[in-house]
Amino acid sequence: MNLIIKNGVINNCEGSYKADVLIESGIIKQIGTDIINKKNYEVIDACGGLVLPGGVDVHTHMDLDLGAYRAVDDFYTGTVAAAYGGTTTIVDHISFGPKGCGLHYEIDEYHRLAGGNAVADYSFHGVLQHVDSNILNEMKEVIDDGIQSFKLYMTYDNMLGDEDILKVLFKAKELGAVITVHAENNGAIQYLRSYYGDLGKTQPIYHALSRPDSTEAEAINRMIYLSEIAGYPHLYFVHISTEKGLNEIKEARKRGAENIYCETCTQYLTLTEECYGKEDHEGLKYIMAPPLRKREDVEALWKGVENGDVDVIATDHCPFYLEQKLKGIKDYRIAPGGAPGVEERMEIVLTEGMKRGISLDTLIEKLCANPSRIFGLYPKKGVIQAGSDGDIIIVKNQNEIIRQTNRHSAADYTTYEGFEVSYVVDITIQRGRILIRNGKLAAEKGVGEFIRRKRK
Repeated sequence: MNLIIKNGVINNCEGSYKADVLIESGIIKQIGTDIINKKNYEVIDACGGLVLPGGVDVHTHMDLDLGAYRAVDDFYTGTVAAAYGGTTTIVDHISFGPKGCGLHYEIDEYHRLAGGNAVADYSFHGVLQHVDSNILNEMKEVIDDGIQSFKLYMTYDNMLGDEDILKVLFKAKELGAVITVHAENNGAIQYLRSYYGDLGKTQPIYHALSRPDSTEAEAINRMIYLSEIAGYPHLYFVHISTEKGLNEIKEARKRGAENIYCETCTQYLTLTEECYGKEDHEGLKYIMAPPLRKREDVEALWKGVENGDVDVIATDHCPFYLEQKLKGIKDYRIAPGGAPGVEERMEIVLTEGMKRGISLDTLIEKLCANPSRIFGLYPKKGVIQAGSDGDIIIVKNQNEIIRQTNRHSAADYTTYEGFEVSYVVDITIQRGRILIRNGKLAAEKGVGEFIRRKRK
């Protein structure tokens, strides 16, 4: 828990500089060039590598129960994978609970699932699956318990209609909560899935065709106008995948809309709908919602990362076994939706972003600082500064090919098979404790802590 990191190049979203870092009792105590070695302090030589804040992934689904399927990463295997990829904190989107349950029901279940298992530090987003006066009143209790964000869905079985969404937004404005939104037009998607299905068009590409970019853009547009009616509470769009969707956010900001945040994910910055046409049913690996999009969407999202229209890069990590995915051989609609990615995010985004000439400052902002700020973790997480947690990764500039054989999720495939990265996480440190070193897990199960969050 007491460390000195020497000979590294620190980047803190404000340029890079050479300095050493002193961590005592898990907290960063000093940053400077004249830190003297102390007795009984472990000294880590960064050897000129990048010294970066531990990654903050605010969109994961560990142990997600879909009824017919359950995500194969629990809070142990999933956060081990996160740590190998340089992510030291996650905020997990939890499962729906039983019909009619209160907000605490599933949160209490997730405390049981994560406590004593997680290696990374963690928190949860509450989930809104129905709305009544009890639920609206319980939102304050959840916030008092250290969870200041809630998710609602505009599609799926437990989606909320516009009236209930508006009730939630007014309450969020009152409480200062963040409402995270899965924005897709449910009616259009259900019609198109049935339309193509009735024609026998059930190959993986019809997953993308049944969820066209307009279904995302329309839902974003509608959600923003509902937010305007409620006085612009904090509104966070998860996994934006399209140029049209991003343009709705940009236009809203131009006309004065406030407190709107935009997240995209690694897969929407790297993969395209061409993956659905892969042979031997490989396309089923990429069934996720929203689906993969076109190359022009990828380019538009990268431009949004560079110019600040995109605030956060997360993962939507939700892995299943290939055998489960292959249940959809005859009909993609049977395959569970989701894919692994929590381990790959930092290395792929640093590699692809730097190739495009995007500054390291900007990338670290999207991977670490911004998610921490938006969700009430800052400055405890997402930054290297005195008083912050000693969550630090050391990244080497070296080439590595991503293979399933060098992954650590419980999933038996990676959607990034064959990707070459040029930035590799060498050491992962959390609160001064070494989690990963020399390619080996160095921490015990359960060292991750629940982090109480509150917006300043």
